[in-house]
Amino acid sequence: MTRTDIPPTPDERASLATFLDYVRDTARAKCDDVTQEDARKAPLPGSPLMTLCGLISHLHWVEYYWFQVVFLGEEDEGPWTEEDPDREMRIALDVPLADLLSAYDAQCARYRKLVADHDLDTEARRARGNGSRVNLRWILLHLIEETARHNGHLDILRELADGRTGS
Repeated sequence: MTRTDIPPTPDERASLATFLDYVRDTARAKCDDVTQEDARKAPLPGSPLMTLCGLISHLHWVEYYWFQVVFLGEEDEGPWTEEDPDREMRIALDVPLADLLSAYDAQCARYRKLVADHDLDTEARRARGNGSRVNLRWILLHLIEETARHNGHLDILRELADGRTGS
């Protein structure tokens, strides 16, 4: 996989899309050639749900929430519940990492098209808890931040699993 953070054109849309793809590709690279056993390990005592599988599932569902539930206004059919708000990380342990990555890749392709088809100033259909509405630009920036932050977690987990650093 070749990752790049250099957009094909110097405009805002291309920059945001390129950086989101870059952090997505980085998350994927952190999982390259990891064993299924290591992908399910939670080596941090204070974070029993923090696994490579759990984080990839979380990234998948975070994008689902912001694009489909908030931006498009669809009903929330995510795996979480009031009793188990982190369920997407827990159920990921029962799914092969390759399947989680494949689902994430397919979803990212759909969301690339969604982003391309909407103006960055388009407001989300669903209001936030305080009644305000974010626009597509804000959602893209938020997803770049969220994915980049979790890439740091993925990096730590990967190093603890087999010593691999970089990517």
